[in-house]
Amino acid sequence: MSALSDDWRDDIDEVDAALIDEYQSGFPVEQRPFRVVAAELGIDEDDALDRVRRLREDGVFRRFGPVLNPPVIGSSTLAAVSAPEERFDEVAELVNGYRQVNHNYRRAHEWNMWFVVTAGSRETRDRILAEIEERTGCAVLNLPMLTDYYIDLEFPIVNDDRFARESLGATDVSATRISEDATGDLSALEARLLVEIQGGFPLSKTPYSDVADALDAEVDDVLVAVERLLADGCIKRIGCVVNHIVTGFRNNCMVVWNVPDDELDARGEAVGSLPYVTLCYHRPRRPEQGWEYNLFTMIHGRDADAVDEKIDELAADHLPFDHERLYSTAKLKQTGAQYEELVSSDD
Repeated sequence: MSALSDDWRDDIDEVDAALIDEYQSGFPVEQRPFRVVAAELGIDEDDALDRVRRLREDGVFRRFGPVLNPPVIGSSTLAAVSAPEERFDEVAELVNGYRQVNHNYRRAHEWNMWFVVTAGSRETRDRILAEIEERTGCAVLNLPMLTDYYIDLEFPIVNDDRFARESLGATDVSATRISEDATGDLSALEARLLVEIQGGFPLSKTPYSDVADALDAEVDDVLVAVERLLADGCIKRIGCVVNHIVTGFRNNCMVVWNVPDDELDARGEAVGSLPYVTLCYHRPRRPEQGWEYNLFTMIHGRDADAVDEKIDELAADHLPFDHERLYSTAKLKQTGAQYEELVSSDD
């Protein structure tokens, strides 16, 4: 979907703005969530639901529902290939053909195609990577997340910010180690539930009841399961998932840094606390493939020059190390995490 016009905010009122900026997370886990939100906004339930539907149809929201946390649920990785220019579209089509590939971007670098693979198990993830390597004839750079310092694409957009969270002061961070063999310790119901809701909730007055009906389960059991998945981090948040690109945040840059191992955690947590850093995490070096970088940061912005300025600030004040800037030049695929099945502890 192309970006909205620069004056897209002229078409929204204060209630729309509140839904956009204040309900990207924290949507009620109750049988009638829109009734609760409507009461908080001083409108009726039908109006709240209609507004979310309209904002999704207009492209402001990509979906309504949960944002899953693939490194906790199963096994995921960031991967890259160096696709020959004359075969780039062919390789992209093949990579995008895998349901488990949920993000794919062209970036200005020798490794020019970067994609995320999410799977229910490490075995499935590695099989997909091996297939991609064999079918494309391109070596795959496999960079699973090892430590999550800060990952949160929730930020206000009904403003004139040149880059994400320009108007905010700081963010809370903590270093979370990630296992490549994670399975989320899911019950059978929770595993089925995550597969059912991975594309979002039904946009109705009773989304949890609708999900329960699809699973042939009791709605109270579904509500308890959702709460547990939120508490354990399998679901990061529930709310209206904003489409940043169409709302003006068209410029994003992934910066990779070669940080001394004994400084990595301290540097990662310090940088992750900076409000303009939307993602910060540790991935492995692959010296055998010429990849020497171990810290990844991401900055999103409306203004390309502003993004560059913040990267310059990072390099000067926080990360005085060798780095490369991998600008996104084309979005090849973007969806929520997509699983065919998940491993449950009941299996």
